[in-house]
Amino acid sequence: MPLHGHAAPGGPAGALLPALGLLLAAVAYLLLAHRARRRNPAQGWRRRRAVSFLSGLALLAVALLPPLAPFAHADFRGHMAQHLLIGMYAPLALVLAAPVTLLLRVLPAQRARQLTMVLHTRPARVLAHPVVALPLSTGSLAVLYFTPLYNATMGIPAGHWLLHAHFLLSGCLFAHAVAGPDPAPARPGVRARLVCLGVAIAAHAVISQLMYGGFLVDIHAPVDQVRGGAEIMYYGGDLAELLLAVALVATWRPAPRPRTTATEPVPPAGTSLPAGGAS
Repeated sequence: MPLHGHAAPGGPAGALLPALGLLLAAVAYLLLAHRARRRNPAQGWRRRRAVSFLSGLALLAVALLPPLAPFAHADFRGHMAQHLLIGMYAPLALVLAAPVTLLLRVLPAQRARQLTMVLHTRPARVLAHPVVALPLSTGSLAVLYFTPLYNATMGIPAGHWLLHAHFLLSGCLFAHAVAGPDPAPARPGVRARLVCLGVAIAAHAVISQLMYGGFLVDIHAPVDQVRGGAEIMYYGGDLAELLLAVALVATWRPAPRPRTTATEPVPPAGTSLPAGGAS
């Protein structure tokens, strides 16, 4: 049995299915990018977007395939490295690839309008707000590691994969809310997003320090593994959030200033226009 009670992957399918899913995602994105270039050669699709998406998939492959995946089942430090790759590093690379914008480029006009309408619905606007994305991504870590939830989910394969899905989706949501290039109608200004990012950094630091000290944590693993996992969370999380801050600065665009037109000076109140000044 693994050292801290993880369920072992389900045979060869445990590696085959993730690899196949990642390969299909890569092929789909590249085909859509090729279609976008053919539809509008002048505008095209930036190669760095495709490189970013493929990099995100590569990070997911490192996390979900051997040798890291079996190690994560046997050692909490491997689990934490896997968590950072799935929940922080890969989501940033995937979000910077602007997959929603790519879809809007290649979909027929009617489908693109429907997708835009979905993005403007109230549930989508609420989910895409960083104040909501923050507790879903960072806040859920306290629930996971300070309650019996971690041990329960890692005891069965279904819980293990659901945990991965949560890490990936919530990480993508937070990265999109803070620095995503895709449309986000409810996204607040840069200052508000920096505040949310600062709260995430502080929360990661507090959780990792409590974990290192053994306070409040409910993790069935040797102490050295828990402390090692806390260090990975502390330093690896700082680096991921620094990259997210860089992405925020890189994708930020100042709001365009309203155009002003030259007009005749307005005379003070109580004065009359000179003769011939009005037609």
